[in-house]
Amino acid sequence: MAANMSLKKNPMPTQEPSVRAKNFDEVALGYSEETAINEAMRCLNCKHMPCVNGCPVKIHIPEFIGKIKEGDFEGAYQVINRSSSLPAVCGRVCPQESQCESKCVRGIKGEPVGIGRLERFVADWHNAHAAGEVKRPESNGHKVAVVGSGPSGLTCAGDLAKKGYEVTVFEALHLAGGVLVYGIPEFRLPKAIVQKEVDTLKSLGVKIETNVVIGKTVTVDELFEDGFEAVFIGSGAGLPRFMGIPGESLKGVYSANEFLTRSNLMKAYRDDSTTPILHAKRVAVVGGGNVAMDAARTALRLGAEEVSIVYRRSLDELPARAEEVEHAMEEGIIFRVLNNPTEIIGYNNPEDRRDPKNGFVTGMRCIRCELGEPDEKGRRRPVEIEGSEWVLDVDCVIMSIGTSPNPLIKATTEGLEVNRHGGIIVEEETGKTSKDGVYAGGDAVTGAATVILAMGAGKTAADAIDKYLSK
Repeated sequence: MAANMSLKKNPMPTQEPSVRAKNFDEVALGYSEETAINEAMRCLNCKHMPCVNGCPVKIHIPEFIGKIKEGDFEGAYQVINRSSSLPAVCGRVCPQESQCESKCVRGIKGEPVGIGRLERFVADWHNAHAAGEVKRPESNGHKVAVVGSGPSGLTCAGDLAKKGYEVTVFEALHLAGGVLVYGIPEFRLPKAIVQKEVDTLKSLGVKIETNVVIGKTVTVDELFEDGFEAVFIGSGAGLPRFMGIPGESLKGVYSANEFLTRSNLMKAYRDDSTTPILHAKRVAVVGGGNVAMDAARTALRLGAEEVSIVYRRSLDELPARAEEVEHAMEEGIIFRVLNNPTEIIGYNNPEDRRDPKNGFVTGMRCIRCELGEPDEKGRRRPVEIEGSEWVLDVDCVIMSIGTSPNPLIKATTEGLEVNRHGGIIVEEETGKTSKDGVYAGGDAVTGAATVILAMGAGKTAADAIDKYLSK
């Protein structure tokens, strides 16, 4: 088959915006076999493989794409599986445009190869066609504990299990998956996909214990007393941040973490759910990242008539993935950029709107901004315009301005050092902490970041733990 020299990727089929904005079904529908092969033919199989250098877990991208060209979809999956424990997840939520695809040679004079779309296709094909359980490796007799079942913990557990380690994952919530199940909505990452990946790890021998809060149910030190020889901490960054402005205690103000957990993990969007959630009419989401997009699009699907993203910089500075911003815009989300909230307004009694002290949200006071000089990260700093305050009429405000690691593990683990933001301090090359035998990675170290970076950290730590216990 001849090379495909088209300058554009094969488009991803999606639900129509007017339809998907009213349901929680997955937005992107995936490539067909024919489309996947056609897209794979755009790959030039570069000798120096620049795309691999952009992948935090070092998937051999030209090799798996080469298998797709041949129609060997299971072979392509096995190539990916050598490096990644969560291919169906990464194919959906990994920011390929700033990683592997940003290095693609085809992107110089057109669009890069749709590496993420091809990874998703391969993983979905395997899940639909593969038969039989994964062969469980022979045990090497060593026991390792993994704290947290998010992307870093699952990756570390999977890599160690493949080497014969007896791995037990401890999860605080009642369902494994971490941010993959409580943070990312069903319409972006179906939970059946996450469960399939978890089941694959279980077939490798990984044990998963839910409803175990490390630091309360059992401490890290007690895990060693129970016979574990090493511990990996991948507990994420689930502690939400707020702005500290008046009115944040009003009814109808959520952190994005709480709002999404109620909807994603507890299924509050279902008629038969016992978890309450506010079905607001006019919603403001403060922030501009992927989590903000998820919260805004979830609020729309819960029946909101108007949903606004309120962000203090311009559209060009939005940190969310371009695809997520595009989908939000298509669905009718309003972007009120260059605005910063200064107060959430409310009243105590629905019959008396004169009491502004507490009670129910009725609006959010904002001030307009303009972009000034770049800050320490190189982004132009927002500068408030004096006298430009105005009020946005809303009955729900969702704060999505970041998260930090929960201090519980640090407070209950002797000798574990953290930085001023609460992140666990580690050696970058190994993930080793200040405490012997304890490793860490993902958001528990860096603060909120991407799924694939967390997976890379879990992979790094697994290699280091293997060397540590093989001495």
